[in-house]
Amino acid sequence: MELKGLHHVTAVTGSAQANVDFYMQVLGLRLVKRTVNQDDVSAYHLFYGDETGSAGTEITFFEWAHMPPNVPGPRSVVRTSLRVPSVDSLAWWADWLSDHQVNHGGITEFAERKQIVFTDPEGQALALVDDGGKEGGTPWAASPVPAQHAIRGLDSVNLAVHQLDPTAHVLTEVMGLRKVGVFPAPLNPEEQVHVYETAEGGAGTRVHVIEQEGRPAGRLGHGGVHHVAFRTPNGEEQIDWMNRLRGAGLQATDPIDRFYFRSVYFREPGGILYEIATDGPGFATDEDAAHLGESLALPPFLEPHRARIEAGLNPIELPVRA
Repeated sequence: MELKGLHHVTAVTGSAQANVDFYMQVLGLRLVKRTVNQDDVSAYHLFYGDETGSAGTEITFFEWAHMPPNVPGPRSVVRTSLRVPSVDSLAWWADWLSDHQVNHGGITEFAERKQIVFTDPEGQALALVDDGGKEGGTPWAASPVPAQHAIRGLDSVNLAVHQLDPTAHVLTEVMGLRKVGVFPAPLNPEEQVHVYETAEGGAGTRVHVIEQEGRPAGRLGHGGVHHVAFRTPNGEEQIDWMNRLRGAGLQATDPIDRFYFRSVYFREPGGILYEIATDGPGFATDEDAAHLGESLALPPFLEPHRARIEAGLNPIELPVRA
């Protein structure tokens, strides 16, 4: 039993419309599901990914307009990295981001791979990383980004914690990741980044941990990350993971049916919320694959409340396809 890598990252936005504009028109991702937070139906839950929103390609957002801006720091995810297929693609992205007035640091190197570090308009910390041509992730056919340079999926997440050892213990001894190296932090060389990966290894499987002892804890807001999800192939293995987590003293939830996948949640010792999510059944369960994300999709248990839910949401206008 092993985790297959990252499943998705869920972040917070203050404006669904501005979020759609940036992630579809600038980053070229497909909006594969427009739904609501199942625990707070007043908030959109937007899922972006590849052509079908396959597991490992998704970055998702809750729209919580009332929240203040995110404050990064320990007990939080401080950067999400997305993978692109080559260094030539990074060069293309450097020009594309500049053309769209997105400030970035140019092509730099971290952990022996090239990357571009930047933020979205709300300050969401992101990076594009050369994945060396790893397979997986089908570019969205209607993307404004050329297919040969398109984002293929998640690469890694950067976590900040007050103390490394408890977080490292859960990652390695409970979740089965292995440590592959320690590197100077790209934005602060005095700090060290400890890199872990699932058994498959490489792009899409990595967790980077920065120890920031004594620094003020981060505070979640728009421009920040709510939780990180890891992949498990099916519900049977998910139950095994739930039992393993509980056996290690972690307070894992029962599996929760999110309709598009099933989820088990727990908080690791550094204060960051983790999820173990199944790969399926996927986003075409209730929509034609050709029209994903074009209208509000609700799981069956929320469908009777559609009129009330829609009345509480602001309309979203999608970019016109070429």
